[in-house]
Amino acid sequence: MDYIRMIEEEQMKNDLPKFRPGDTVRVHVRIIEGTRERIQVFEGLVIAMKGSGIRETFTVRRVFAGVGAERTFPLHSPRLDKIEVARRGVVRRAKLYYLRALSGKAARIRDRRTVKGINGPE
Repeated sequence: MDYIRMIEEEQMKNDLPKFRPGDTVRVHVRIIEGTRERIQVFEGLVIAMKGSGIRETFTVRRVFAGVGAERTFPLHSPRLDKIEVARRGVVRRAKLYYLRALSGKAARIRDRRTVKGINGPE
């Protein structure tokens, strides 16, 4: 069993930023089309994180032109070029699936910078 754990630890990424559900992230994904390779950016709200170790995944939701799109990414995938945290949000749940039913202003998440007392004493 230790051999499997050693192989998994070799393949895990160490340069990932800390983020959690409620944060808005930009995920840079390598897309291969035929012989060409390009990087596509998927920006949206992290609505769920699940798993642990090499099997950890996160789901990002974005709404464009009134249509919601969700993608689930393996956190340690070699297809992920990088992850940038655009905004940090304040939420009180681990899974934000309730946002699927909301639209417009109702689907907003409070920004962590604007909430009093969340960043320590002010």
